[in-house]
Amino acid sequence: MPTKTLRIPTPDGQADAFAAFPDGGDRHPGVLLYTDAFGLRPELERKARELAGHGYYVLVPNFYYRHGPAPVVELPEYIGEEVGPAVIAQLMPLLKAHTTTERVLRDADAYLRFLTTQPEVRPGPVAVTGYCIGTLLALRTAAAHPDQVAAVAGFHPGFVVTDAPDSPHRLIPELTAEVHLGLAEGDLSPAIISELNQALDAAGLGHTCEIYPGTVHGFTMSDTDAFSAAGLKRHWDRLLPLLDRAMRPRE
Repeated sequence: MPTKTLRIPTPDGQADAFAAFPDGGDRHPGVLLYTDAFGLRPELERKARELAGHGYYVLVPNFYYRHGPAPVVELPEYIGEEVGPAVIAQLMPLLKAHTTTERVLRDADAYLRFLTTQPEVRPGPVAVTGYCIGTLLALRTAAAHPDQVAAVAGFHPGFVVTDAPDSPHRLIPELTAEVHLGLAEGDLSPAIISELNQALDAAGLGHTCEIYPGTVHGFTMSDTDAFSAAGLKRHWDRLLPLLDRAMRPRE
């Protein structure tokens, strides 16, 4: 499967990125994939390759690029519970700096412009998916580009419902995309899940927001202690049909 290491021009510099896409020289629907807080690394490259194997061009930017190319901190091959908190402590200041609304929206413009002009990407709607903090980035991107983004998915989301005036959940009325949120047990309270579903219903969007049984935050990531094989499979079982409905041409 073809892959590329790329640099995406943005108003704030050059974002390094990974892309994977099918063989054969055809053009394919585009998917913008946002990483979790640990960032662009082999685990996310594997996810991009697997998704590309289903017929998509998948672009994975390093959203920490202002701090330097990925990885921006030293990451072990396996992020176990004995090292995970220390890594997160290193990343937290960078995470806060790179996920302000203004920066996210500038980056989203640049990422989508780049994605949709790649020669391997087919004209038409794109999808955005994210993991952990990447769900926040995915929702902001989809809300800012309703004419382009036809599907948005987030898994074990972080910081999507806050008290801030620009909390991502307040953007739901601006979405036109079909939405899937796959939650770990404990990610969001039942009251917040109910609030999300009510907002999605009111917006008239196709959506699912569900708890994946027996999972903890980070369940899709096989390089962490949170990994759940059943949770990862359920994630693919939800994501792939969503993308197919949103972006495949109908006969």
